[in-house]
Amino acid sequence: MIESASAAPPPGKGASTQPRRARARRRDGPAVREGRFRLNIFELLKAALYGLVEGITEWLPVSSTGHMLLLKQFVTLDVTKDFWDMFLVVIQLGAILAVCVMFFGALNPFSKAKSTQERKGTWKLWGQIIVACLPAAIIGIPLDDWMEDHLGSPFVIAAALIFYGIAFIAIETAREHKAERIAIERSFKARPQHFKPNSQPIAPSKAALADVDARVQSIGELGWGTAIGIGIFQVLSMVPGTSRSGSTIIGGLLLGCSRTVAAEFTFYLAIPVMVGASGLRLVKFFLKGNAFTSMELAILGVGCLVAFVVSILVIRFLMGFIKKHDFKPFGWYRIVLGVAVVAYFLLVH
Repeated sequence: MIESASAAPPPGKGASTQPRRARARRRDGPAVREGRFRLNIFELLKAALYGLVEGITEWLPVSSTGHMLLLKQFVTLDVTKDFWDMFLVVIQLGAILAVCVMFFGALNPFSKAKSTQERKGTWKLWGQIIVACLPAAIIGIPLDDWMEDHLGSPFVIAAALIFYGIAFIAIETAREHKAERIAIERSFKARPQHFKPNSQPIAPSKAALADVDARVQSIGELGWGTAIGIGIFQVLSMVPGTSRSGSTIIGGLLLGCSRTVAAEFTFYLAIPVMVGASGLRLVKFFLKGNAFTSMELAILGVGCLVAFVVSILVIRFLMGFIKKHDFKPFGWYRIVLGVAVVAYFLLVH
């Protein structure tokens, strides 16, 4: 009796507390759930926007990380810092999956449709990809945290955007002038006896000429030295705003590759680099004692899915574009964006 009396709530107080709480949950529950639902949908839409930007800028030589960090200034995900640092890198897995799907035939050394010689060529390509990734792994892993802490400012990003924008324009201009000069020399050597000095033969565009005279016209012609050289250029992309694809494409062009070969090998290099970088960030995330919430998993999943779909479209566009055009438009875009970033942070901040 004493236990039951002591367990019973005092009249007028605890007796009605539980029913009141139940009534409060029934009354406020739907509104709270609706508010959370709207908030979650908004976060997923923001994740989709990040996936869109990642899918576009990962493969164009304009710096995906730079664009993502700039987007963060205007659209912020409601997540922890640890999750954001991981998300910024792991979202690239969606983009890299697009490369695996689109170039599966070229990268599959077990394909029965390939001859023995073609399989050997594919194994050689994988060897070149792995060797080309070693400089980034050797230098990038020890300096990953330092780069993140010291080189993530908007002004570093802007400087890299402008510098490599100028580099693209200068390199493409030099290649076109060289190709033009070679074409003129060849035309004089091959001109017929009835050649008229004032005649103007129809010539291909400067951009097309520059690629015709490239030393490496196909992935199969890519040498080990050239592959390693492109891998060394990839180290430059550790600086935010540089662009991984931009640095390797510039390296490929300087080492005598056509635009198509430089871009294609850049896509292939992304596979081990992005998988490794994503794995490293995930390990760091979990070693800090973090675990994914259901919302964080949804944000990461939406971002990766959108990045995958958009990447397929962008890769198709770029491979078609560079067959007829050069990289100068991307260089000008980088310069304009870099100047805009400097102006914004000087005036607004």
